[in-house]
Amino acid sequence: MSFIRHSAFVILHSALLLAAFLLNASSARSHPLQAEPINHAYVFNFDQFYLDQDPDEHVVSGGFLLLAELNCTACHMAPESWQERLKAKPGPNLGGVGSRLDADTLWLMIRSPQHRKKGTQMPGLFAGEEGDEEKVEALVEFLSASKWDAPQMPAGDVERGKELYHKVGCVACHEPALDVRPPKVAANAEVEKPGLGSVPIALADAYDVNALAYFLHDPLSMRPAGRMPDMRLSKQEAADIAAYLHVGRIAEKATARAALKLPPQGIEKGREVFQQMNCVACHTLGTVVPALAGSGIPAEAGTTKRMADLAPDKGCLAEKQASGTPRFDLNDLQKRALKLALAAIQKEEAPKLTAQEKVDWQMSRLNCYACHDREGKGGPEDPRAQFFGVNDPGAESLGQLAHLPPSLDKIGRKLTRGWFEKILWGKDGSVRPYMDTRMPNFGREQTEMMIGWLNEADVAEKPVTIDVSGLGKHHRAEAGRQLLGAKGLACVACHGLKDRKSLGPPVIRLTHTVERIQPEYFKELLLNPQVTQLGTVMPPMFVGRKKADLEIESIWTYLREVEGQPLPEGLMSAEDFELKPGKAKRVIVFRSFIEGVGTHAIGVGFPSGVNAAFDGKTSRWALIWKGRFLDAMSNWQERAMPPIKPLGTAVKELPPATGERVFGGYKVGKDGVPTFLYREDGQQVEDTLRPVKNGFERSVKINGKETKEALSW
Repeated sequence: MSFIRHSAFVILHSALLLAAFLLNASSARSHPLQAEPINHAYVFNFDQFYLDQDPDEHVVSGGFLLLAELNCTACHMAPESWQERLKAKPGPNLGGVGSRLDADTLWLMIRSPQHRKKGTQMPGLFAGEEGDEEKVEALVEFLSASKWDAPQMPAGDVERGKELYHKVGCVACHEPALDVRPPKVAANAEVEKPGLGSVPIALADAYDVNALAYFLHDPLSMRPAGRMPDMRLSKQEAADIAAYLHVGRIAEKATARAALKLPPQGIEKGREVFQQMNCVACHTLGTVVPALAGSGIPAEAGTTKRMADLAPDKGCLAEKQASGTPRFDLNDLQKRALKLALAAIQKEEAPKLTAQEKVDWQMSRLNCYACHDREGKGGPEDPRAQFFGVNDPGAESLGQLAHLPPSLDKIGRKLTRGWFEKILWGKDGSVRPYMDTRMPNFGREQTEMMIGWLNEADVAEKPVTIDVSGLGKHHRAEAGRQLLGAKGLACVACHGLKDRKSLGPPVIRLTHTVERIQPEYFKELLLNPQVTQLGTVMPPMFVGRKKADLEIESIWTYLREVEGQPLPEGLMSAEDFELKPGKAKRVIVFRSFIEGVGTHAIGVGFPSGVNAAFDGKTSRWALIWKGRFLDAMSNWQERAMPPIKPLGTAVKELPPATGERVFGGYKVGKDGVPTFLYREDGQQVEDTLRPVKNGFERSVKINGKETKEALSW
């Protein structure tokens, strides 16, 4: 009976493969789902950095990577000294999988993972022995019963999704489509194909499209290991990419499953098989009690072996696996690497890794090298890099610096802890808005440890120091502002600030410099930019300047206080100095030399669009007017301050004061309205203006007794 069933499976599978081939041939392999198949378990950084001709001493490190990424330690406990390095990654969460994939897809994926999803890291557990088909069917029934209501996502747009897929960074790992021309490739030029394989996405065709959109929006909830990171897509963007991926549907149905005509196996049997086959070693599913007891050894003795007891030609590494033994479809180089790694683990204690080696290890596991280079390793291959574009034409003059993710050299001594957290898991961490490619979020659990490793790895041999004792000294800040300006070192030629673009190419704006960069690195960069940040276009501007230290510290002081400072020359305009109570949505009190009031004038602007000015010298309300308030530009000019004029209309002078008055300052109420204090003929006075319809109401309190009068035009 088993032989007949297995033969039926093989025959129908062959027919299915032929139908899929004919379907694919007509589409000219233009869609990412129709990428060149990979016939082995694909681990991106292994295929990228290891070759058949490499010596054993190099290939063995690739074996360690495979042991970790193929989750070998989820079943085989490594010796204690190796456990932290070879820690297994959490596999996909199968909760609700029955709402994401139909029963036929689940059957094919469980029965023959490498057939259904070429390149998958999921091993096959069934070799066609007696009872295997029933076990697979039971698993399908069990998993299909796990349902959930995915949040409803918006309808997706195929063309927008196609553009986003090739723009935001998906093609750093996944296959680009052959019918998409990268932004910098000439119309008559042939588009270069990636030389490296691509991380397979073949299950996207079988996903429910709404579930796929939700997964793309929040992948870490289903793939907590971060191998599919959060690309910070909006719900609409996720829906658009999901719609695009579904255009290339080549969903394969398990017709062989129907031909077997298996009777229902029952959900309870499926639950038992899920535990017996040790699926819980990799997957989480809320209704199943894990068989592993935290030690890496299944609860049932004898089902697996410790890594120290494994033979290099048995089990997963044997030429032929029996049912129940994971089959990864490894290629020869992978088998060689795993055998070398296994021999090393059984022979010696794990070497103590340096901080840089720890960084390299985690970057390899998370595939950070697909986008970034560090210490001369990594970065996108040219056929993928050609899709990394910019949204600001002005950035094109920067070349690769504009569109490629930055090098991570010295990043540990460059960024502050707070900014690391923003970049890795938070919001508003991007300082390169001109780049289309996005920084993925791999999850805190997968990346938090890297911050400390990077800090340790990147300590400078001869660190520079910066004196920040001048913070708060406004003459320092003003000196820094002038140095940044067009008549100083002209930093604004390349760097913008706040909402202002630079005068030239749109490189990083300086707005968040102090919260983003460590002060010592800032000084190191300005003193020797080409050495500190290899490949930068920033010129060495402080060579031969006798006061370089003081000037750099002045620039740092200005950037520290930038919220309360005017913009550098070249970025500011007259409009920057206009005080706008309406826009600020609060009362503005401003002391200056106001025409018609005098050198001791105090202007009060109200959000409702009426204004007044109090003369502190004579202790009286001197002017009222409508509309715009005041322009404070002259207060920042170096020459003697000229009087500023009210900007509005209907300027009205008020009568002079009577009696002898002595000014006593003012106090500001909770609503922001100032009350002016003075003594008149020996009596204490509190004098307040508040806007009313068609003017102001003036309230005057003398020794606690209040009188009111109206002021209007």
